[in-house]
Amino acid sequence: MELLKDKKMKFQGVDMPALLGCNEEYLRLIENKFKSLITVRGDTINIKGSATETGVISKIFKELVYLLRRNGQLSAQDVNTVVELLDDNYKDKNKKINPNEHTVVLMGDKDSIRVRNKSQANYYKTAKEKDLVFAIGPAGTGKTYLAVAMAVAALKRNEVTKIILARPAVEAGESLGFLPGDLKEKLDPYMRPLTDALFDMINPIKLKSMLEKNIIEITPLAYMRGRTLNNSFIILDEAQNATRTQMKMFLTRLGNNSQAIVTGDVTQIDLDNKQDSGLISVQTVLKDISGIGFVHFSKYDVVRHKLVAEIISAYEDEAESENQSQSKDKSK
Repeated sequence: MELLKDKKMKFQGVDMPALLGCNEEYLRLIENKFKSLITVRGDTINIKGSATETGVISKIFKELVYLLRRNGQLSAQDVNTVVELLDDNYKDKNKKINPNEHTVVLMGDKDSIRVRNKSQANYYKTAKEKDLVFAIGPAGTGKTYLAVAMAVAALKRNEVTKIILARPAVEAGESLGFLPGDLKEKLDPYMRPLTDALFDMINPIKLKSMLEKNIIEITPLAYMRGRTLNNSFIILDEAQNATRTQMKMFLTRLGNNSQAIVTGDVTQIDLDNKQDSGLISVQTVLKDISGIGFVHFSKYDVVRHKLVAEIISAYEDEAESENQSQSKDKSK
């Protein structure tokens, strides 16, 4: 494993806003392509990462400064072209995440994330073809984990500029109001499955920076009301606990050049009235819209510990027995 290296680059007499782009757009285009953390203080750019990456990134900035001085301005196309020319691994990286192969979803910080069965391959394919996808099925099938991986991959390819991860604040047997701390501290444990997935895919230092810059946002569903989300990859997790009204609110937030994945398990609804679940109603209301995809997982698609599938089966058998008993009681 390559040791991390700090490299500082000072650009005196350079128009830094022009070099970095409006709202640091060009900086993000570069940063998204690499694992390294890039920070800017005045006219100094600091790069922290492997020796190989810091060397490539420093060459990219030097070339961009040359183009800026020669042409007087830069464009996003200039930045992407320079990255392609100077990153020796660029073509290999793109080959590894070729969506037509349906194999590698993301070359993560720790390891590659791949589809592990036919249902996951169908999920990945559907997400590539549709702007809105509903992934419905039991726990342990990789619905959320793969959705986060697809979002990070889209950000790395600069297909979007922001990732938004949302969950409805409905607790399974616990009350957030009785938990200690401020709102963020109350929500942290509830949002943990999403942050755990991100830590598997992005260097912790870089992830912290992306969260601080709001490039990645983790939020309760209720906080999305009134927003229009452009150029974003949006994930609604635990959607079975979103009411019909909340589901409609979420789906109408989708803006230009945005994609959304909604994940949930209709057998684990924590709402008082289970029939009020928005995840149940959308399967009927939106079934005929061509731009929307539905992917259904079963207990046979579980990729966690082998016992998880058996546990799901046991609970399904119990529910079926209860239904049969209730039917018999009604018929008497």
